[in-house]
Amino acid sequence: MFKFDLKKLAAAAVTLTAISAHTASAQEACSNYTIEDGDTLATISITAYGTSNYQPIFNANRNIISDPSNLETGLVLALPCEDGSLPNGQSAQELIAAEEERNATNKVSNVYEPPMKIVTGSNYAPFADEDLKGGGFLVRLVSTALNRAGNNRDYSVSFVNDWSAHLDTLLPLGAFDISLAWYIPDCSNRTYEWSAETEKRCTQFDATVSVYDTVVGFYTLPDSDYAKARTFQDFDGARVCRMSGWFTHDLEENGVFEPKVTMVQPTSATDCMDAVLTGQADVASFEVQLAADAMSDMGLTSKDIVENPFVNTVAGLRFVTHRTNPFGRQYIAMLNAGLNEMRESGEWYAIISDTLREHNEKLMAAAAN
Repeated sequence: MFKFDLKKLAAAAVTLTAISAHTASAQEACSNYTIEDGDTLATISITAYGTSNYQPIFNANRNIISDPSNLETGLVLALPCEDGSLPNGQSAQELIAAEEERNATNKVSNVYEPPMKIVTGSNYAPFADEDLKGGGFLVRLVSTALNRAGNNRDYSVSFVNDWSAHLDTLLPLGAFDISLAWYIPDCSNRTYEWSAETEKRCTQFDATVSVYDTVVGFYTLPDSDYAKARTFQDFDGARVCRMSGWFTHDLEENGVFEPKVTMVQPTSATDCMDAVLTGQADVASFEVQLAADAMSDMGLTSKDIVENPFVNTVAGLRFVTHRTNPFGRQYIAMLNAGLNEMRESGEWYAIISDTLREHNEKLMAAAAN
């Protein structure tokens, strides 16, 4: 029904436009912007970058945004620059180089320790992809964390594209120590009935702190009653589309589960968007970054499908190890220490933004050809 438009895809993917750093009342890239009444991250992103994908803004301001759907008037946001750097700050490349130089003298322990075996999947750009520098930002984050906070651990990284095999076979059998990366529920929350998948992730695996928090949006037709939903309870009775095999614990935690709703589970994000367009589903729900790509793939705009501005969830990607691994908790502690140091130094954000820049440049090059 819809023609793939690579130029539109590239335009949507390239969300960072360079303008000299300054504090602005206008919504401009590479500036600091003060939230006004009625602003949403999506409207700010559209004005500043020409795309509704506001995940890069959320990344840059994660320490001050707790609820993406409820922005406090007067809050000052940093709108990233073209190279991913923050206004009035070092570029991502400069910060990464400085941290690498600072940690270049880390000493290797005299005690032999076997290399940590890490597995992820490819073709998951910009998260994990063999064609990106360092294997994508998840791989860059884990490899850097193993050389921060006093760590100096050897490791190997393998790409296995059968994602279900990571949790079902490879980690339980000890073929690998760590898998990158998985959405893990709040396992302390037993106020709802866990699905089998939630039970599995909470009882069979240990996980690091959140490595990357993604905003999950809810998408409807513009004239749908569900476009006006202000609470999760307003989705009762809806047909909700989330792809087969994807996490659903964020829905379950908020009371969005059968029989209150009817789940529609095709194989891809574009299938979910198409289900909404054709009336097979009322609501599609997945990451805002993926939603922007799917809409661009299909040639859709906000006249066709809109994101609900009042309801969303935030899900955290984590590195996981199986609880039968005798060194699993030691590895988790090492990674947590490295990741926490990287967040404090700014290296965490620099690596993510640098990979996003590279990924977007590849999309632009592909569009030009």
